[in-house]
Amino acid sequence: MSGTLVLDCEGLSKLVRHSPELTEWLTAAEAEDIRVVTSSVTLVEARDPKVNQARFDYAVSRVNIVPPTEAIARHASKLLAAASLHGHKYALDAIVTATALASPAPVTVLTSDPEDLLMLCGPGIRIVKV
Repeated sequence: MSGTLVLDCEGLSKLVRHSPELTEWLTAAEAEDIRVVTSSVTLVEARDPKVNQARFDYAVSRVNIVPPTEAIARHASKLLAAASLHGHKYALDAIVTATALASPAPVTVLTSDPEDLLMLCGPGIRIVKV
């Protein structure tokens, strides 16, 4: 493997909706042998009841699902404290960030919320707005 591509809620949602932008990212990741991941909590956040379950399940089957282990949860908590953030507004972003930081480098995170993720992860992770 030569790195990791992490999808946050918007990245996964766009994959489910067959966004050309996300299709390009996945095709490039596959060609470069880059592992594509999302946190299992992102599945809950990204699930839109207006989208057919089979379509959602197919999109999810194309990525590696990473559970929020105790180590990831503890790291997410420390990231929030370091950024002077707390609460549900930032909790899932912190889990996504901790997941990214625990992944093989180089790591790119596809997100609709680059400002919050940049506050949490610092310069070690490439953040791309989608």
